[in-house]
Amino acid sequence: MLNDSSPAVPSPYTHWVALAGRCDPLASARDRARTVLADVAPCVNDAVLVVSELVGNAVRHTTAGPDCLTIEIGGDQVIVAVHDPEPDDGRVHLSEMAADPLAESGRGLWLVQTLACRWYVETTAVGKAVVAVLPRGETAVSRAAGS
Repeated sequence: MLNDSSPAVPSPYTHWVALAGRCDPLASARDRARTVLADVAPCVNDAVLVVSELVGNAVRHTTAGPDCLTIEIGGDQVIVAVHDPEPDDGRVHLSEMAADPLAESGRGLWLVQTLACRWYVETTAVGKAVVAVLPRGETAVSRAAGS
């Protein structure tokens, strides 16, 4: 597990929040994403939803839960990453249930894929990070409308 100190040399555009050991890591992650992106990225609502899905998946599908969230703001993109201490064993993938309009679960990564330009799993020194890259200047709704 990562310790609760900030990275040694953070970028001025990278924001970091510890989630390990929090009673409600989901609320902490959503609040931080909303605060960090409120005045700098029109995609704030998309990013908050992506963060919710990624943190929720880490809570539900890992033993230790999420360790930390990073939000990097650069140029025309926002990169969110949820880190956890478990290895990338290939289990992070789109569910077959995502295609079922009546399914009550299994749509989290489908939402992430829909809202983000791309997403991927990255092996880290202490586990993995699930990373989503969002366009900073527009929301998924405006992209879908062609504006």
